[in-house]
Amino acid sequence: MRCLGGGEGPSLLKRPRASYIGGVSIRLAIRDQVRGLVGSGSVDLSRPPGDPGLFGPGSATWTVHGDFTAMMVGGICSLLVQMLHPAALAGVWDHSDFRGNMGGRLKRTAQFISVTTFGSTAAAESAIARVRRVHEHVAGTLPDGTAYRASDPRLLTFVHVAEVDSFLRGYLTYRDPAFPAARQDQYLCEMAMLARALGAEDVPEDRAGVAAFLAAIRPELRVDARTRTVAKFLLNQPSPHPSLAPMNAMMMGAGADLLPPWAARLHGRMPVGPGRPMVRAGTMGMGAVLRWALKA
Repeated sequence: MRCLGGGEGPSLLKRPRASYIGGVSIRLAIRDQVRGLVGSGSVDLSRPPGDPGLFGPGSATWTVHGDFTAMMVGGICSLLVQMLHPAALAGVWDHSDFRGNMGGRLKRTAQFISVTTFGSTAAAESAIARVRRVHEHVAGTLPDGTAYRASDPRLLTFVHVAEVDSFLRGYLTYRDPAFPAARQDQYLCEMAMLARALGAEDVPEDRAGVAAFLAAIRPELRVDARTRTVAKFLLNQPSPHPSLAPMNAMMMGAGADLLPPWAARLHGRMPVGPGRPMVRAGTMGMGAVLRWALKA
């Protein structure tokens, strides 16, 4: 499937104008704290002249990944979906310090998405190669004795599908509900290329394919004591800075709220919780403030 370009680039790459109160730039203060949260200040997104990177300014990927709130909420949702697969969960349980540094995983994921989306082709390819090397060393045995490895192509496809489905859900919910269907499919088609570069196979390239893949793999997904432990650490991790605590709590609640109904049921959550209007209204408001802080 050929992925066609078109659309606008992200506002996150442009330098914001500062608004001052008592000599302090509120906008820049928010911007710097947010960038510190995801570590974007340490990522080089410069590109040589004539190098559009893997996707380019006209891509649907630049559009979807250009909204910070949608991406953060979608990222949390994707982790909750991914941990429903026993092998994906085992990779976290056996090979990460999720109890002491769950935020580090969120930051590394955000940095990888940033550089592969907006960075140079060379930087993106280097990041992809680094992840593939890490995956080669992530392997083990599930509690039932089944062997697993992070480099398994089908597992990589599941992790990818959970991620792009969640990012797209976040964008449609918190940025642009009217995002055209053709552009949604274009986004999935573009991101399938990245998944294949990471080693995934038979990657769906449109909404119908994503839905079919998730329906087919659903019998393999489950929740146990380890799932509940990891989910608890994810959703209750402390804020990296006191001033970011309200935003942190809002993001976590919105990420859980964004779960598709079948995943919410597996996690023991109401598919449509009674607090959804408050969560979504609060996250919408937070998103508006963040766009103000991060835009030109």
